[in-house]
Amino acid sequence: MAADRLQFHEMGLDDRLLKAVADLGWSQPTLIQEKAIPLALEGKDLLARARTGSGKTAAYAIPIIQRILTAKQSVGEQNVRALVLVPTKELGQQVQTMIKQLTAFCSRDVRVANISGKADLSAQRPILMEKPDVVVGTPSRVLAHLVAQNLVLHSSLEMLVVDEADLLFSFGFEADLKNSLCHLPKIYQSFLMSATLSEDVQALKELLLHNPVVLKLQGSQLPDSSQLQQYSIRCEEEDKFLLVYTLLKLGLVRGKTLLFVGAVDRCYRLKLFLEQFAIPACVLNSELPVQSRCHIITQFNQGFYDYIIATDEQSLDDPAQEKKTKAKSANKPGKAKDKEYGVSRGVDFHNVSNVINFDFPSTVESYIHRVGRTARANNPGTALSFIAHSELGLLSELEVALSGDSPDCALKPYQFKMEEIEGFRYRCRDAMRSVTKQAVREARLKEVKQELLNSEKLKTYFEDNPRDLQLLRHDKDLHPAVVKPHLKNVPEYLVPETLRSAMHPLLRRKRKRNHKAKPPAAAAAAGGGGGGGVVKSSFKKTVRGKNPLKSFRYTGGKNRKGKAGKS
Repeated sequence: MAADRLQFHEMGLDDRLLKAVADLGWSQPTLIQEKAIPLALEGKDLLARARTGSGKTAAYAIPIIQRILTAKQSVGEQNVRALVLVPTKELGQQVQTMIKQLTAFCSRDVRVANISGKADLSAQRPILMEKPDVVVGTPSRVLAHLVAQNLVLHSSLEMLVVDEADLLFSFGFEADLKNSLCHLPKIYQSFLMSATLSEDVQALKELLLHNPVVLKLQGSQLPDSSQLQQYSIRCEEEDKFLLVYTLLKLGLVRGKTLLFVGAVDRCYRLKLFLEQFAIPACVLNSELPVQSRCHIITQFNQGFYDYIIATDEQSLDDPAQEKKTKAKSANKPGKAKDKEYGVSRGVDFHNVSNVINFDFPSTVESYIHRVGRTARANNPGTALSFIAHSELGLLSELEVALSGDSPDCALKPYQFKMEEIEGFRYRCRDAMRSVTKQAVREARLKEVKQELLNSEKLKTYFEDNPRDLQLLRHDKDLHPAVVKPHLKNVPEYLVPETLRSAMHPLLRRKRKRNHKAKPPAAAAAAGGGGGGGVVKSSFKKTVRGKNPLKSFRYTGGKNRKGKAGKS
């Protein structure tokens, strides 16, 4: 089957581009890349729907780079030839990184600039004055530069990409996008990439594309059950914390895990709860500076952290709702949220084994984007959703949508006997008493202050000392809540018999080691000696408190001399 598929070297790509593809370890193109790249190189407009994690970014980045390299052979003039519009700053950084990796061997010929950051327009102006070949940005930021005439595209632009097109409208970029079109030339090639084909995407298609080729590559929006296991479990608020504690502390959930919650407060509430049990986790939400968010994602991808607690905030799904909220809270001072934030949308987290929906998403699209962070490319993944009684309606709505796509995509009930972990309930309640509203508020403030310091004050320092940036961690304890040391360890008698075999092997090994270490110490206390297996600390521990007249045993002149020397 693989022999019938079109390979990268058969697409007529530049040798430098092929070398970069080989360096990335891509032996053959994904389905979307195989279909989209040849069509894009022919100059056709594309509307591609492919599920998240299928390689859509490279599907448009490769033809863009190839066309720029071809153009530069005949035209020496430097111009902005391609514009990539993304809904979030995190995705903007990811796209820039991907293009840089693909231009590793032709970086002098193809330059890329990401203007989706929060820097002032005047700070980004010098970058745009150099006319990079590819500009990546959010619609609002691109429009601001077009209006300020820092970016001039009406004569030079050849290619326009709208990535994650289904999210641009939900993030409130409709007006910015339409206003930007006035500054573009009449003729250019367009690509629309989307995980879903909603009405908004159809409207964009009419607006941007001319006789496009429509690629609908996967029947279902999520991988089937052979690659992605989806489970749901019914549990109310207290049970959610009890279950997540059990899954993480006993190592029942293995590998890198994303935990999604519905609000910023919930984010810190869960982090402080896990801190009580010495389970470190990072927090990602719209209040953190963009540099910190991107750095957290980069370090997570490099394997620094195992757990990220991310918010998938409601206001980002529904711009109308956001306006109402803003109107209500106009007079209230609060922390500024970034409307261009989104980690459940389009961002490529590497090697995520599990997604846990601690709070169930409010829409089918939100569920697809959250769960799409795992089981990417050909890797397996697991999604577990906690369902409260009030969320059963949302669950049935989701199941109808998924079964319409493919009957193999349904959520299976997670077979877990909650009564077996009742022994842990008092520990969870104990921890929850420390996680008060005041503690959450303080943690929220402390984290934002800390991250602002890291991202702003130390930015220039880290540019000069990149190694020190690697040492900057984002999963440190916040500790505004009272931490009870005894909660860090799990007493063996509390672990149910059925879960002992499923516990993380490292935890089991540690227990076995401790168990094996006891007999020699006991033998030493009894005076057996038995060779060099006596540990000093355990010997002292066992002897202390005993009557020396009863436990004393004469062992020969050596010991007596030693004792005489000591006295």
